[in-house]
This record gives sequence, structure tokens and C-alpha cells, in this order.
Amino acid sequence: MSKASSKAAAAALAAGGKTGVRIVVAGDRGTGKSSLIITAAVDNFPGTCPPVLPPTRLAEDFYPDRVPVTIIDTSSKLEDTGKVAEELKRADAVVLTYACDRPETLDRLSTFWLPKLRQLEVKVPVIVVGCKLDLRDENQQVSLEQVMSPIMQQFREIETCIECSSFKRIQIPEVFYYAQKAVLHPTAPLFDQESQTLKPRCVRALKRIFILCDHDRDGALSDAELNDFQVKCFNAPLQPSEIVGVKRVVEEKLPGGGTTDGGVNERGLTLTGFLFLHALFIEKGRLETTWTVLRKFGYNNDIRLDDELIPSFKRAPDESVELSSEPLDFLRGIYELFDGDYDNNLRPAELDDIFSTAPDSPWDEPPYKDAAERTSLGGLSVNAFLSEWALMTLLHPSRAVEYLIYIGYLGDPSTAVRVTRKRRLDRKKQQSERHVFQCFVFGPKKAGKTSLLNSFIGRPCPDGHASTTEEKFAANVVELPGGTKKTLVLREIPEDEVKGLLSSKESLASCDIAVFVYDSSDESSWKRVTELLLDVAGHGEDTGYEVPSLIIAAKDDLSSFPMAIQETTRVTQDLGIEAPIPISSRMGDTNNVFRRIVNAAEHPHLSIPETEAGKSRKQYHRLVNRSLMFVSVGAAVAIVGLAAYRVYAARKSSSS
Repeated sequence: MSKASSKAAAAALAAGGKTGVRIVVAGDRGTGKSSLIITAAVDNFPGTCPPVLPPTRLAEDFYPDRVPVTIIDTSSKLEDTGKVAEELKRADAVVLTYACDRPETLDRLSTFWLPKLRQLEVKVPVIVVGCKLDLRDENQQVSLEQVMSPIMQQFREIETCIECSSFKRIQIPEVFYYAQKAVLHPTAPLFDQESQTLKPRCVRALKRIFILCDHDRDGALSDAELNDFQVKCFNAPLQPSEIVGVKRVVEEKLPGGGTTDGGVNERGLTLTGFLFLHALFIEKGRLETTWTVLRKFGYNNDIRLDDELIPSFKRAPDESVELSSEPLDFLRGIYELFDGDYDNNLRPAELDDIFSTAPDSPWDEPPYKDAAERTSLGGLSVNAFLSEWALMTLLHPSRAVEYLIYIGYLGDPSTAVRVTRKRRLDRKKQQSERHVFQCFVFGPKKAGKTSLLNSFIGRPCPDGHASTTEEKFAANVVELPGGTKKTLVLREIPEDEVKGLLSSKESLASCDIAVFVYDSSDESSWKRVTELLLDVAGHGEDTGYEVPSLIIAAKDDLSSFPMAIQETTRVTQDLGIEAPIPISSRMGDTNNVFRRIVNAAEHPHLSIPETEAGKSRKQYHRLVNRSLMFVSVGAAVAIVGLAAYRVYAARKSSSS
């Protein structure tokens, strides 16, 4: 790599990956747009300006960040409204101009231009610029803050306000510097202007960085650790006098005593002091300092780890993903560390602590919310904690690895999960080596699917029926005879979603086992579950993704419908699967159903239903294979006979 390209790459990294900034200048006619652009580019006021300038590019070394700026002028003609809208949509930042000598153009910002940006859904930083400062009436001097404060309260997208004069070349370079800075080092993700505090996601990221730099884990950055941090982020050491100066500033603002209070203690700079320094930098307009720190530790403009740091895991449709042993050991250690009283009950506050260095808690929203068993105190046991991780890894492996990194996992992210072998190979081997099984739960409405999930994670059955309109998940550890533990994930498929699910060829590829739940007291429920079973089994036969299947007779505490035993026996025998498993979620009698589900998933060559179409297809393939075998044998006999004749003919010829 050349020296120039190395510098460009370093500049792009420091600028959050940006290799250029596109700034669009808009405003009413005669507010000084074109003069502003020309004066910025050539440092000279133009005598005359064309109606609209072509794109103007400022050299990459024009500003310290060394990122090229392209400035787009816009027309004020009514017929060019569409073109202006398109340019605004492509902008990285927008400069809105008004003329200091024409108050009506300032009013138009809040009545026309700013609402227009919202209407166009232009969500970029806005710099409001008062041009022609030299023409303002000296008798009408008003502070910029006084004029702009109400507008900025109404339109939070305004990043900065500035007044300038192209004619007198007052604050012209600053206009586009602030615009570029707003793109490369935006305020919004870091700082709440209204409360004048760091935003929660920024605090979480800085807390993680602080912990990573606190090598001896004593809760403070010593002088050596502070210096290491400075070198990593800014490629320059701190002099001892500078470290003393930093601490003095913090101590003056955050006085404290003892070992934990205040921004500085006897061991060094505390987390409180570290956060205070960054808030101070931002308040003083030095956002680039905090952004440099965040980007050195891999954060993007959304204050999440950059995609390049998170591995993606390619896999076949019928392969699955599970956490490997190293991150599992790490998670067990994390659980013990945060379960302060060692009662196998990770309370909500303790769980929040674990994720306090992540952008958010990943389990606050579906499908993870309420997907694991809660203790009587509302916490998570270690099995429930690991089950949530297993679920997240199964559904979103890259997201699981991302959050592992956030909470302190330092191992190789690319080996944090393992890809299992294909289910088709499992069937051939007649055994599955997976530790996590996914079970699709099918059934008609009011059959008891949700109750099955609830009973799996110890959630009481609600009174009455609540129709499920979206997929639900439940994950828990199932202990098998001999002490082996497997994680089972139940995925409830609403009846109305089955048709859509089966419209995809690979919809059953990720399913290790399917269960079909029906209300044992309702004959129509049985008939409907039979239809669903045949649909799913047929789809598996057509696509090659057959799945072991079990039938569950729910609500066993109620009387069975007439002829239930004869009907269920006939159907299950025809399909070649075991008889329905009776359970009563209301009575708490699950009949070891979850062990039986896992056992069936562990032996994927068994319990696979065969439809009549599937049997006919197999019979046809057997006949074809047999015919081919006869043809092959016949051909072999003919070849052997021909060879024997040739030997005989050759001998006869030689004897003659």
C-alpha cells in the first residue's frame, strides 16, 4: 500500500469509514448560496455568480480530517423543485441559508425548508447559516442564540447555527467545517442536548472501553493504563504533567473521598471520571475526541460494533449453529460473577448489569422476551440463562457473537459457534450429535399449543383462550436419563401461518422434530391436526426435509371424544408413528413429553410419518431400482458371454 493510500485509509477509519462528504446548500433566492460556495472554494468574493454552480469539491487536506467535501448548489426556481428534492435526499449534510438583512428568509426556514426536509424524510445534520452578515442593520443587532433557540427547540435536527459574510470573508470555512464535522463526528448519537448528558448507548460503549482498558480490574485507570489508552487511541503518550492535569480537572468537578467515590480515587481515574471527561469534550465541541475513541474500539455511527468485526456463519439449510465449549464456559463464569449471592437466581437488575456494556439488553423484545423459565423471584437460573443464549445463537448466530463480545468475551469470534452436520447425514448415521434441538409446534386454534410452551418454561396457564397470531418461542434445558443435558427450543406455529410456512421449500430444513397438538376432547380438533400432519409430512417428502413427528393429545383432564382411541390408533399406524402422548398442562401432567421429544430428535431416522403418496413414491423407486438391477445383471451376463465366446473363437482359430 502506498503512503498516500495508507493515509487515506487511516483518515477513512478515523472518519467512521467515510471517504467523502456530500453537502447540499439550499435556501431562498438571493440568500447568498452561490457566493458562499465560491468564497469557500477560492477564498475570494466573486463579482458575479451563475444561477447554479456545478458541484464544487474541496481538497481532502482542506480540513484536518482529510476527507474530501463535495458541495452541491441548488436552484431557487419553482420548476427545479424536483431536482432540489433529489439532491437533498442524497445529502450527507444540509446547509440551509437565510439572509441576515432579510428577516423573512429566516422565518421561511421554520415555515418551509425545515418542514420540507422532514416531508422528504431527509434525516441528516442541518447547519443553519445566516449569510450577508455585513448587510445587517446595525440598529437591529440580536444575538444568534436568541434568534435560533426557539427554532432549534422545534427542529432537533439542526446541529449548528452560524452567521457569515462572503463579502468580508467572515467565518466562511467554518460553515463547511461544521457541516463536515456533523457528518464525521455527529452529536446526536452521543449527547442529549436537552438534558446535557451523554446518551445511554454512548455511556454503555464507554463503560465497555473503560473495562477493557482497566487491565488489573481494580475499577480505576492507573497512570500506566491511562497512558496505554492514550497511545492506542491517539498514537501519542501522555506526559506525567498532562496526566496530573487531567486528574486535577476531574477532581475539581467531581470531588470525592475513599476508594470508590468521585472521579478520581487512590488507584486512578474511575469510570465516573472517565465518563465526565467525555461529556466535557462534547460540551466544548470536541466530539472528534470521543468519536476517535469509539472508532478505535470498533464502533460505528450507531454506536454498535462495526459489521466487519462480527463474523457471519454460512451453513446449509438443514445445518444448525450452537455455541462452542469456550463461550459456554465463559457464560457460566459470567453467571457466577453476577449472581452475587450464589442462589442460582440471576435477578433482573443483575441481568441488566451483564448487558450494561452492550447497546441494549437483547432479551427485552420478542422472540427472546419471556422465552425462558423464570424463578419465583423473577430471575433466571443458570439453565434458563444458557437457554436464552442457545435460542439467540440458533436464530441469529452473528447477533449472539456480537453480544458475547459486548459483555467481555475475548476469544476468537469466528470459532465462538459451531455449525452442526446436516440433518440428512444425521438420519443416515441414525443419530444426532446436536446439543440444541428445534421443535416446531403445530396444531389448530384452541388445541393447547401455547399451554404446552408455558408448561415447558414453568409459566402458569392463563384462564380462557388467547389466540396466538405470531410465532412464540420457549427454550429450556431437558435432562435425560444418565444426566445428559440437551437444550430444547419450542417454536409455536400459529395455524394461520402454516400455509405460508410450507410455501417455502426449505421451511422444514431447520426443524429437528415436529409435534402436533390437538384438543383430545374435540373431534374437530383431531381432524384438523391430522390434516396439518399430512400437509407437513407431505411437504417434507416432496422437499427431502422429512422430520420426526409426535402427536400430543392435550387437555387429557377432559373426556375424550367418542371413538378417539380407534381413530388415533388407525391414523398413527397408517403413518408409522407412535400413538398420541396424553398430557394435561392445567393439571401439571406433562407425561415426560419433553424428554420424549428430545429422544425422538436424537434419533432422526425414526418417527418419520409416511403419507400414502410417500409410500407410493418409495414403492415406485424400489421397482425402478429393481428393474435397473435386472438390466444391469442381464448386461453383465451378456458381456461375460461375449467375452467367453471371443476366448473360444480365439483358441479355435489358433488350434487351426
